[in-house]
Amino acid sequence: MVKAFSRGDRVAEQIRRELAELIRMEVKDPRIGFVTITSVEVTPDYAHAKVYFTTIEGERAVPELAQGLRRASGFLRRELGRRIRIHTTPDLHWVYDRSIERGAQLSALIDEAVRSDAAHAGEAQGEDPAASDEKPAQ
Repeated sequence: MVKAFSRGDRVAEQIRRELAELIRMEVKDPRIGFVTITSVEVTPDYAHAKVYFTTIEGERAVPELAQGLRRASGFLRRELGRRIRIHTTPDLHWVYDRSIERGAQLSALIDEAVRSDAAHAGEAQGEDPAASDEKPAQ
């Protein structure tokens, strides 16, 4: 029988949950505001962990936020060692996760393409393009 998740995946998820809790409750650095840990990747020997994060403040806040996270890495690593029982507590490497912003951009492009197609379809049928955006009354 094949396991759904490997031990490495389970450890990475536990690290993600613990880091999110530690950052929210324990880290007092004002540079670290609204941060979300999106995922964690650990090396097979658990010596290193890439911690992917994002923020609602946007990409302009990332340099200062990343600096705060790097500064708190020692504290976070020590606390992880206390909370998670693994042989080696990984070094934390912080990576800004652009996937959420990229997803929002792609969603906006898709919405724009749909509107454009609806406008072209309305023009082809002789309708007013602005009227095609309205929903019929129920």
